[in-house]
Amino acid sequence: MASTRSIFTTWSESNADDWGKKPLCLNHRLHTDPLFSEDALADLIDRSPRDCYNINYMGEQGDRHLWREGEKGDLSGQQVIDAIRNGRFWINLRRPHDIDDRYQALLKAVFAEIEERVPHLGHTFNHKLGILISSPGAQVYYHADIPGQSLWQIAGSKRVYVYPRSNAFLPQESMEGIILGETEEEIGYEPWFDEHAVAFDVQPGEMLTWPLNAPHRVTNHDCLNISLTTEHWTTPIRNSYAVHYANGVLRRQFGLSALHHSVRSPMLYPKLAFAAAAKYLARRNVQKTRTPVDFRVDPTAPNGFVDIAPYAPPA
Repeated sequence: MASTRSIFTTWSESNADDWGKKPLCLNHRLHTDPLFSEDALADLIDRSPRDCYNINYMGEQGDRHLWREGEKGDLSGQQVIDAIRNGRFWINLRRPHDIDDRYQALLKAVFAEIEERVPHLGHTFNHKLGILISSPGAQVYYHADIPGQSLWQIAGSKRVYVYPRSNAFLPQESMEGIILGETEEEIGYEPWFDEHAVAFDVQPGEMLTWPLNAPHRVTNHDCLNISLTTEHWTTPIRNSYAVHYANGVLRRQFGLSALHHSVRSPMLYPKLAFAAAAKYLARRNVQKTRTPVDFRVDPTAPNGFVDIAPYAPPA
């Protein structure tokens, strides 16, 4: 592997051993890639269809009850970035790899290198890239992700708290609720959890990865932040998802409680089959409630936005 084209700029054998077992902070070169310059991202915002981005407004620090979905209206990409820089917003550019082949090529290169450097990870699939542009002081509340997840810092800095992956910090029923779609990724948080967290002040050119489903939360420092998220699946991740899904249905619909979530259990394959059947029926019978779009970004307004008649966001 030619070092000049490597995604990671520093690496040790211990990184490969620790990947997926503990939180890791590694160095990368993506913050120097022209694809993630402010001009390039403004252009990407201009070209993104409505179903490929979310804009959210958040309350003051600690106010997790104020969380609204909005739209950019007729603003240019650069005007959106400026509004985020001066307000309390974030935009999530979803699936840029479906809009521009250059992001797709980069996403493939990232996971090709990860698979080469981390042999025990095995084959990865269902890769996704998201680009997050967020305001100074913005926060991501305590939550857990379903697939394998990494955070890559491009500009600005933020503090990331990663918590132990144990029942005390993420009860099994809470993980089942996330997977079943009963709740968003947010879960119950207590301030004392921080005593057990590993905290990182992430700078441009650094990335974080952590064990599957490990809870975490994020607070931006006083600067505009640009970050990437990558997600992936492997066969063990898929099996873990299916076991949690099956356990969630068995607990809620059949009243079972002594449920194991090990993917090495003899019950793995019956649970895989049960989860597939339950998920098929759920798709036919359930409609997920989504936060309505109820504001438009407006840099001339007092809070940087104006209210609009609520409507359902595009899928």
